[in-house]
Amino acid sequence: MTEAKNQSCVKVGLLQYAMGEVCDRDGVLEKVCGMIREAAGMGAEVVVLPELCLWPYFCREQDPQYFDWAEEVPGATTKVLQGLADELGVVIHVAVFEKRAAGLYHNTSVTLEPGGRELQLYRKMHIPHDPSFEEKYYFTPGGEGEGEQESFVVHKASNLKIGPLICWDQWYPEAARIVAMKGAELLVYPTAIGYLDGERAADQKAQREAWMTMQKSHAIANNVYVAGCNRVGREGELVFWGSSFVVGPDGVVIGEMGEEEEGVLIVEVDKGKIEEQRRWWPFFRDRRVDQYQTILKRWADEK
Repeated sequence: MTEAKNQSCVKVGLLQYAMGEVCDRDGVLEKVCGMIREAAGMGAEVVVLPELCLWPYFCREQDPQYFDWAEEVPGATTKVLQGLADELGVVIHVAVFEKRAAGLYHNTSVTLEPGGRELQLYRKMHIPHDPSFEEKYYFTPGGEGEGEQESFVVHKASNLKIGPLICWDQWYPEAARIVAMKGAELLVYPTAIGYLDGERAADQKAQREAWMTMQKSHAIANNVYVAGCNRVGREGELVFWGSSFVVGPDGVVIGEMGEEEEGVLIVEVDKGKIEEQRRWWPFFRDRRVDQYQTILKRWADEK
């Protein structure tokens, strides 16, 4: 019984850190490699990094010079981190600024396994365009006109099936549902989210709580684990609120970091609890798939 339980458990590490306002990709990469080693030393089998994990959040403004920061995938960052995954025997889930071709860029997450098997990519599907979050200027959404292979995917990593999603995707229950239906056991949301200068303290608190509540709802509705991995620190008018956390399939938070804390969060994911929770809350059994046609429309008044 003990052996079977251990096989169902996977230790996951989230890295939370500041990028700084000035781009220092090599310095941040060195820092990140040290944190990955720390996480592996604490028993992590899967390590998750924040969105755009080596760069300041340049999407605060529209400036073509920032396209120079993009990298090919596979490329410089994935090469270094693949070597570290091989050395330490851990899975690394990294989110990068991808240059796919001349003039074509994505906000991309990559799952790197020890042994360097086939590269597993996910390109962010929902792209925001708001003050200080000017992402549509930089990123082409994944999945546009490219068929099923570019749709929502599940990455097989170690002894865990990961549903890779990115930041703004976390506000869309459709995305969480699809990757859960494809077998994901842990949804991961590398994130860059924070407060804007001038916002009232009450509004800041409400935003952060809404962010956590939304991801808890994905865990509950799909009976899966959910991890949100954010950065910290001030960058211009934005203060990133950290608070990286993992929630279980019952909606209970099992690990959380502070709003300003840099470090490593280690949690244990027990896949057996997914099956257990789905027996208590049989949401998938009771879905009315014959009645959901309207969800495929932009609005219900469409013919």
